[in-house]
Amino acid sequence: MKPIDISKRGVGVYFTGDGKAGITLWSPDATSIELCCNGERQLLEKAGMGYWTGSSDKLKAGDRYTFRIDGDKELPDPASLSQPDGVHGPSQAVDAGIYRWTDEGWNNPALQDYILYELHTGCFSDSGDFGGIEARLPYLKSLGINAIEIMPVAQFPGSRNWGYDGVYPFAVQDSYGGAKGLQQLVDACHRQGIAVVLDVVYNHLGPEGNYLGAYGPYTTDKYKTPWGGAINFDDAWCDGVRRYFIENALMWFRDFHIDALRLDAVHAIKDFSPRHILEEIRLHTDALMALTGRRYYLIAELDLNDDRYINPVEKGGYGMDGQWVDEFHHALRTAAGGERTGYYSDFNGIGHLAKAYADAYVYDGQFSEHRKKNFGVKTSNPGHQFVVFSQNHDQVGNRMLGERTSTLASFEMQKLLAAAVFMSPYLPMLFMGEEWGEPNPFLYFVSHTDPDLAKAVREGRKAEFAAFHARGEAPDPMEEDTFLRSKLQWELTEQAPHRYMLEYYKQLITLRKTQPVLRSPDRKALHAEAREDKGSLILHRWTEGQDLICWMNFSNKEQCFMPPSSIQNWQLLLDSASPDWRGPAAAPERISGAKPGAAAIILQPESVLVYTDRIHAP
Repeated sequence: MKPIDISKRGVGVYFTGDGKAGITLWSPDATSIELCCNGERQLLEKAGMGYWTGSSDKLKAGDRYTFRIDGDKELPDPASLSQPDGVHGPSQAVDAGIYRWTDEGWNNPALQDYILYELHTGCFSDSGDFGGIEARLPYLKSLGINAIEIMPVAQFPGSRNWGYDGVYPFAVQDSYGGAKGLQQLVDACHRQGIAVVLDVVYNHLGPEGNYLGAYGPYTTDKYKTPWGGAINFDDAWCDGVRRYFIENALMWFRDFHIDALRLDAVHAIKDFSPRHILEEIRLHTDALMALTGRRYYLIAELDLNDDRYINPVEKGGYGMDGQWVDEFHHALRTAAGGERTGYYSDFNGIGHLAKAYADAYVYDGQFSEHRKKNFGVKTSNPGHQFVVFSQNHDQVGNRMLGERTSTLASFEMQKLLAAAVFMSPYLPMLFMGEEWGEPNPFLYFVSHTDPDLAKAVREGRKAEFAAFHARGEAPDPMEEDTFLRSKLQWELTEQAPHRYMLEYYKQLITLRKTQPVLRSPDRKALHAEAREDKGSLILHRWTEGQDLICWMNFSNKEQCFMPPSSIQNWQLLLDSASPDWRGPAAAPERISGAKPGAAAIILQPESVLVYTDRIHAP
């Protein structure tokens, strides 16, 4: 593969600063390529390894353009930065280097300090665009969020989509505000002290408007994914495909000042090359960090308990900085009395939650009944390499009716679930609106313009949930109302009981930031004891200068515990059952153990109590 110049864009159309547009296009089987712009055509030159190159002093920023392959029909640029007329229209030339950034003093926080907040651009605000997110940044800062994670923004058909049907990985969705809108948002986030994580999809391409196959073998039939053919990372002509996605990752960091990428479903990336594509992205990202002096993180969504993905390259890993760990979520939900069907059937609740606290992976080599095989490996990686949550877009949106926790669990249980996440040694992530108990669902929605595809999506969604017919029909993903019902109701933040939940979340985040033991990612300085007879879990964490014990009661009855003898005059750090949060009763401010007449700790139903030997002031 031709060496990549990490300092500048090297695929598609780019501007060279001398009044000209440079063009680099990969199409290994083409016999001729023409740039079509402003009613004129210009032949590109064959440059080897499947690349075609050229320059133009007539193509300007803002101009529409297409490419003509072998004298056939004109097609959009596979590395287009803008598709203002949709996925089937011409590309628009964009000079991503002319934005005047104001974030020179920005420093990306250490990953272990991230408080993540996942959001969907279209549903987060009334306007459904980057401007709507920017308007709410003061709110996010007051909440205590220091990293937002934006679901995919690559151009998709229509104006409504989760983002995982993108077909132009380099183009920012026009209805969200395009490339400039994203740059402005990132700049504004950095002014507020908020990092930006962008969700990118390198495991498949969407079904509508995907013209990459006309240019070359971007996919391969060698492997299959749940979404069709796999991206061609190791088959014939894979070098051009690998470069395409490496260039994409570098672009987000370099040209958009993105702080971290969340790589969607990397277990669906099929690559048996001597050097895995994730490792290559890691190495190029490291080179860019050395050039810019900034930190960039790579976080994988991974449905494999395989620490090879998050181990350093020098230790034989792929070098991802972290991963989503769904097993913590599954153990937490079953501990809270959630359903135990499908993949939840592998989880026994409190026992597995205790293991998730201690070991990160619940399945680390034992037999998985759901998978019908031994699954996972043991990992010693630090806690900050694992992202945990009680909700996310998948776990909510893949339900037939898109129900959030607020409609599935009691007010008290919601507080317990939130605390369970923030008491862990892992990176906590919220899903937009959970902090005030947003009752609106987050449904699956699309806006395909191809009638046959729209029909197939409707029928597929109905078939997927055919067994749930007693609960009604699956909402039509194509209906605009399905999307509108998924928007946040910001007015609820001022209304009871939602404002009490919001204040409770603010307290959790403050504790996470200010208490050294909660900031520590040390998984060894932790002991989790499952008390299944009481429907409870006791979590003990410690670090230099602070000790903490957390009692969690997942049952619907009061539970009693005697404080350990080591506790002498410990202070209350958190009480989810406090009347301050509309709970039923307040716990004592101080407790001691192993004394005559020492009082038992009373845990209210579905509550959490946290005591510490020393409270550190904010």
